[in-house]
Amino acid sequence: MNRLNEGGKTRHLVLHDYGMGGLWWWVWAGSAEEIVEACAEVEVVTEPDLVKRVETWSVAEIHLDDPEPNPLTSFRAKRDAQRGQPGFGALVGRDRVHLRSPEGEDGEVYLDELGPDGRRVRQIELRADGDAIRTTVEDWLFNPPSDLYDPQYAALEIGRDEFEDAWRRARREPAV
Repeated sequence: MNRLNEGGKTRHLVLHDYGMGGLWWWVWAGSAEEIVEACAEVEVVTEPDLVKRVETWSVAEIHLDDPEPNPLTSFRAKRDAQRGQPGFGALVGRDRVHLRSPEGEDGEVYLDELGPDGRRVRQIELRADGDAIRTTVEDWLFNPPSDLYDPQYAALEIGRDEFEDAWRRARREPAV
């Protein structure tokens, strides 16, 4: 599915998933890791059936090292700005990551459990009135990944025990 070119680069399917849709490219690079280390908020898609389906689409092909501007320019600039900040890449490579969001407008706080791809696995909404609601993948229409290289998430990290304690206290909201 991934082809090798004469320069030793491999073609990878890359997605910027923004929730209600996504931007897709075929990106030639030395490795999948090279792409996500160079570009913020993108993922390399490896699921064989999806790769095969996208091969039938009209998707732009670019090289990771193409001159700018190119479709990856803003994603590279964002990653460059993150690099060197405390917490950059600290959450990458973990089986599970647990985060506490800042308090929202209505006093709600979300605790998220993310998988190694940055997608939510479980979530708890801690409401201002003290109620706590838990949800899982089956409850969400959209589940775009969080970029685990992004240093903002390292500052939000909580321990597994804190998340699990809140999960045990939270309830499922009845279906309407």
